[in-house]
Amino acid sequence: MLPLVAFLASLSAQAGSAPPVGAQTPPIASATSPALPEKAWPTEEGDYVIRDFRFQSGQTLRSLRIHYTTLGKPHRNAKGKIDNAVMVLHGTGGTGKQFLSPQFADQLYGPGQPLDITRYWIILPDNIGHGKSSKPSDGLRMRFPDYDYDDMVDAQHRLLTQHLGIKRMRLIMGTSMGCMHSFVWGETHPDYSRALMPLACEPVQIAGLNRMWRQLLIDGIKADPAWAGGNYQAQPVQGLRTAATLLFTAGAAPLQLQKAYPRRDAAAAYARGRIEASMASIDANDLLYQVESSRNYDPWPKLEAITAPTTWINSADDFINPRNFDFPQQAVARMKDTRFRLIEESDETRGHGTHTWARFWKDDLVALLARTETPPAH
Repeated sequence: MLPLVAFLASLSAQAGSAPPVGAQTPPIASATSPALPEKAWPTEEGDYVIRDFRFQSGQTLRSLRIHYTTLGKPHRNAKGKIDNAVMVLHGTGGTGKQFLSPQFADQLYGPGQPLDITRYWIILPDNIGHGKSSKPSDGLRMRFPDYDYDDMVDAQHRLLTQHLGIKRMRLIMGTSMGCMHSFVWGETHPDYSRALMPLACEPVQIAGLNRMWRQLLIDGIKADPAWAGGNYQAQPVQGLRTAATLLFTAGAAPLQLQKAYPRRDAAAAYARGRIEASMASIDANDLLYQVESSRNYDPWPKLEAITAPTTWINSADDFINPRNFDFPQQAVARMKDTRFRLIEESDETRGHGTHTWARFWKDDLVALLARTETPPAH
């Protein structure tokens, strides 16, 4: 499926050919060149089934499946504890496997690179409602429990602690929705990760224009008679077109797209092609749940609880997290050990999807790992 993250990622990955804010679409590639060829990374996959999972809403699911992909191997210190685990969290509509895309993986996982898989154990979960994890389209449709970000982080925590046996993470990083999950992690489990790296979000409730376009996306799907209260026989085409259009707009990078498509007809053809491609990979109910799961996100009142060393990165051409917000300056003043950087806009940056193009921020990652190399004494 191709929602927010995937769609946004796809815009940036190949601005001449397809995918949303955090989604299950292909990552966004460069608008000025074909999509980069993918390398076959040595991965392993698994499923963790949580029995009788209770959601914040009070609803329960008899079996909640969390799918995950890993690279590298766990390393144990002298006390027998895993000390090299890194978790990367995808955005709305995405999956863990989006972090195998060349613009991310080829910059980070190779020999001598920041997350060299001969040194680190990389864990890429599919969050609740996404990828191969339990989701509405598996059969429950709109009877699926109303999950939120707290439920997602709870499931991630159980995956790491109860299934993978990790007592403390080396790093938790995330993009878009995963960025917001990083802030939730910092508040709810302040000592669990030695470092945090949120990419492309704000630590405030989703309101203003950010909530508005999401609400219009939800309303657009539900207003399509073919949606039928979620019991559609075929995907509601008009509702999905509205959703895909909003996702496209939210993830677009003006300077990059102007450079790649300076002629009117080519620009129109590209946009139409991206919409059609994304619609083909979206399930309407899954997307509704994915977008609505942000409804009660709001780490702002408890930012002082985030004590893990943090490097937080946004990009200046991000429609979803505008450069003129003063939230970063206010937040950093309240957090113990946080550094914020705004990536300057250029015709090479990818708007919201810049989060998946590691070349723009991998030096910040290197610096974060260096400053947290020696774990504090406990």
